[in-house]
Amino acid sequence: MSEIDPASQSLRRLASRASLGVAVALVAVKLSAWIATGSVALLTSAVDALVDTGASLVTFLGVRYAGRPPDRDHRFGHGKGEAVAAFTQAAFLAGASLVLAFQAVQRLAFPEPLRELRVGLIVIVASLLAATGLVAMQTWVVRRTGSTAISADRVHYTTDIGVNVAVLLALLVTDLTGFVRADSAFALAIAGWMLFSAWRIAQAALVQLLDRELPRADRQRIRDAVLACEGARDVHDLRTRFSGDRTFVEYHLEVDGALSVERGHAIGDATEAAVEKILPGVVEVTAHLEPLGIDDERLDERVRRQPDESDARVTPR
Repeated sequence: MSEIDPASQSLRRLASRASLGVAVALVAVKLSAWIATGSVALLTSAVDALVDTGASLVTFLGVRYAGRPPDRDHRFGHGKGEAVAAFTQAAFLAGASLVLAFQAVQRLAFPEPLRELRVGLIVIVASLLAATGLVAMQTWVVRRTGSTAISADRVHYTTDIGVNVAVLLALLVTDLTGFVRADSAFALAIAGWMLFSAWRIAQAALVQLLDRELPRADRQRIRDAVLACEGARDVHDLRTRFSGDRTFVEYHLEVDGALSVERGHAIGDATEAAVEKILPGVVEVTAHLEPLGIDDERLDERVRRQPDESDARVTPR
């Protein structure tokens, strides 16, 4: 079994802290700008930043929880804490987008003039620069760690960049043309984009929470690695799942039934080590030894009787 990289865990925590700090600052600035301008697009951006604050807090807690080692009550570790954090973020974002869509429709029907547009423009440009810098850092951390929670948080701030660009355009159009409804129209578009982003985050989190199998290509690589080991005669009932910073792999390994227990165990250890080498991150592999040709009920047969599903895997990496 491979171990958690302390450097990887440190990067996760650094990214989660930076995200929380940026989120709190942006909420304060954007709410002040909304009060000054009365822009519903700025309100949309401010609420999005408020959701980001809650999401960043959830990410911070989720990363800390997921980094705990296995214990008596969680022998598979705490990796799914990151997926729970990501799904919670999706719920925050979806709820906020629906509320903001209602507000935008209401303002489209009953438009109001905007004030202090220049203040709003300055705030949005500053917010755009801050969000872009944070996303760049998070992208680097995700590439190094594969963190689900940080990846979901990055989707939030990627959305925030789009939100800030849309608000900037809305304020510019309003300032240059005097068309007040442009602000509400852009706000409605932003709400739709937020809802789509929530769906993407939830979909990625559910891959882990529902224990979806790895893609067929990875499963075939696992089979090939096992059967390439000396003494491994066949493999069946392969099961895989992804959880936070680690991948779990289990399979039934068939060996010559006349071998000693010690020799069979050594073959099993060799196959586990081979699988660990071909998969990224922390990998936990369990081989269940069986004599070649044993006649028993197999998971493979039960799965074959089920309708085939798409093999596409949603992954935050």
